[in-house]
Amino acid sequence: MGFIEEIQRRRTFAIISHPDAGKTTLTEKLLLFGGAIQVAGAVKSNKIKKTATSDWMEIERQRGISVATSVMGFEYHDVKINILDTPGHQDFAEDTFRTLTAVDSVIVVIDVAKGVEPQTEKLVKVCRMRKTPIIIFVNKLDRPGKDGFELLDEIEQKLDLRLTPLSWPINMGPKFKGVYNIFDRSLYLFEPNKQRVEEGIAFDDLNNPFLPQYIGDDDTHTLRDELQLIEGVYPEFDIEQYLQGELCPVFFGSALNNFGVKELLDCFIRIAPRPVGRDTEERHIAPDEEQFTGFVFKIHANMDPNHRDRIAFVRVVSGKFERNKPYHHVRLERKLKFANPTAFMAQKKEVVDEMYPGDIVGLYDAGNFKIGDTLSEGEVIHYKGIPSFSPELFRYVENADPMKSKQLAKGLDQLTDEGVAQLFTGKATGRKIIGTVGALQFEVIQHRLLHEYGASCRYEPINLYKTAWITSHNKAMLEDFKARKASYIALDKDGRDVFLADSPYALQTSMEKYKDIRFHFTSEF
Repeated sequence: MGFIEEIQRRRTFAIISHPDAGKTTLTEKLLLFGGAIQVAGAVKSNKIKKTATSDWMEIERQRGISVATSVMGFEYHDVKINILDTPGHQDFAEDTFRTLTAVDSVIVVIDVAKGVEPQTEKLVKVCRMRKTPIIIFVNKLDRPGKDGFELLDEIEQKLDLRLTPLSWPINMGPKFKGVYNIFDRSLYLFEPNKQRVEEGIAFDDLNNPFLPQYIGDDDTHTLRDELQLIEGVYPEFDIEQYLQGELCPVFFGSALNNFGVKELLDCFIRIAPRPVGRDTEERHIAPDEEQFTGFVFKIHANMDPNHRDRIAFVRVVSGKFERNKPYHHVRLERKLKFANPTAFMAQKKEVVDEMYPGDIVGLYDAGNFKIGDTLSEGEVIHYKGIPSFSPELFRYVENADPMKSKQLAKGLDQLTDEGVAQLFTGKATGRKIIGTVGALQFEVIQHRLLHEYGASCRYEPINLYKTAWITSHNKAMLEDFKARKASYIALDKDGRDVFLADSPYALQTSMEKYKDIRFHFTSEF
């Protein structure tokens, strides 16, 4: 198969939602259809003793939530699909924001009973800013939930999206009978607790007299009325509008019961975007350019705790990535070769010889990579839009075991490289401060330090409101500010100056008094 054909057959997307909407379950069922796994795992502990493929970290299995983005690739109908299953929990939103830079489209999962939840609003806002194509999957139709039209109104208003249903439910909860697939004009009947789905029954004409035999007279009448209403109210599906992020198809189903997932996947591989280019600070890079380029959007330490490995996740943007070929690391200005580039099935990895635009390649990393780094075949380019945000919660981190200070230093260094949190060192005191976006991250760091590095730490409170990176062309003013605020100045991991504001008032007055100093709240400056 040629280079262009390889690009054309790839689909790279993220699944996003509020926690508990069924995102990881949907990922499992998609993998099941792709033949990538034989038995779908359960996220919650229940009779199925297998846990979800994408939730492989010990802390994820204990809590039943995703705390890190998982990457999984599989083949389906000769299409290479790359799924990124993201954490739904708001404390790990930063990982999800970065992941959205590496995908070409997203599937948003919404719980039929709970509707649109706050975390979904935040994530969809990022997708809208980037004009990322969105498909909505309304999940858990076998449970009581909101009326279909009421739910569509809520999604349109809260998420500011234009919708067009491509499937429609026949009842929900205990009376749920199935869905009518508007996209391929067929009826899918629901049978609970089955590991497979019946084939759809073709119904081009809803006035077909045989329809009531399948769903009864009352539901046939209701379905015809509702589909007529959909035709009158919602725009017809237009693939170009979808690809430009202006129209979102909606599917209904029950991921846990394997229902509606195949229809979603079949439609997805037909309409979802092929790999698209990316903007760099220097120019736009198209996927079909011959020269390889890619960027690091995630780093994960200890995917295999036995080997203490660290892997950088690279999105291939253009050209072909080849094993053992030297590539230029733009920030370090040096060539690197990779003997064991890997493709993923969550934590399972296999060595690959080549990867194409849209693919996510894992590179073993001895500390050379940071999030946002660019690899190329020599051209000096810098990919944009992969930020680190100013943290909102802070703790002093202290060593609880003096015999393990080296392990603690290494663990903190590697975990903060992943973007789980940020590490600051007080200039005056030398004390280490961890800053995070969410409280749960402190627990994750403590757990991983102990189980992956054998290091114990304890936290002590610190009264901080916000951090801001500070720069200025007025050196005298900057030095004066740093001298006067000496006890509130720290260094980040890159040795850059950071102001530790202990209150909104302190930050505001500093910004007003020192006009020539710029206060940055993301690390991209």
